[in-house]
Amino acid sequence: MSEWTLGYPVYSLDRHLLLPAGTTLSDKDLHALISSSGADYQKKYSLIQVGTVRDDILHFLSQPPCNAVFSNEKEIAEIIELMEQVQLARPKLDSVEYFKKYDPYTYRHILTVFAYSTLLTKDLVHNYQARIREVATSPLHDFGKICVPLEILKKASPLTRDERKNLEHHTMAGYILLCYYSQNVGHIAARVARDHHERRTGSGYPRGINQNDRMVEIVAVCDIYDALTSVRPYRPVSFDNRTALEEITMMAERNEVSWEVVQALVSYNRKGKPHFTECSVSLDKRGVTPPNNLYGIRAD
Repeated sequence: MSEWTLGYPVYSLDRHLLLPAGTTLSDKDLHALISSSGADYQKKYSLIQVGTVRDDILHFLSQPPCNAVFSNEKEIAEIIELMEQVQLARPKLDSVEYFKKYDPYTYRHILTVFAYSTLLTKDLVHNYQARIREVATSPLHDFGKICVPLEILKKASPLTRDERKNLEHHTMAGYILLCYYSQNVGHIAARVARDHHERRTGSGYPRGINQNDRMVEIVAVCDIYDALTSVRPYRPVSFDNRTALEEITMMAERNEVSWEVVQALVSYNRKGKPHFTECSVSLDKRGVTPPNNLYGIRAD
């Protein structure tokens, strides 16, 4: 990572200031930050056995639109079995519990993106079972939102320019925090947290790079899909499934996201669940954007 100047501070979940706003950061600085922690985060715990996570995932998967994707009980059991292998350090688990308590939308979002990503990884990542650590990155993709004020995360009216920048800070904050807690600069979970809003065309954020990492792209597409098909504070009516898939398909047509990942997502929404290589994706646009959709609209 080249040097990056933080527009906002980075805090740990217990509100310990790790880096103030204005800090210019490089990989060397991150190594120094990790070395200064003096903490041992090597002990891991099962994500799906924490609190009510297992029951919550099963409940979320039984609701529209998840139930269209996860319509096969055997498939759900296989996904749950794969999820059971995910082991996370305590601070990462604490973030999941934080969102459940203070931001239920983000809590549901990180778990459903986790489920979608795990499903698509089966088709799109070679030897996926041996790469479970990479699959495990998806429930952490929004980890950095612990550094974003809850009043911004839950705001029902358009964000100001500064609020939007503060929200976008979650990507770099997540990267720093996950490097810190993983004690590993460039850890895959950290890269996913930093880059899941980047696009192949370089039109995303925070760095505006041409994104083509397969695991990041899987999480990115699942993140978009779940965001569109969910009720949000700024959008009381979600996109219907057809319209959401059409929106993502147009992003693939513009080369912003991977065609293969979009094909895989579409295939799991089809009856019979054809393999993504046998799934044709229409470019026809017949869906309707929901009313009162404030996404992308700024107050200033």
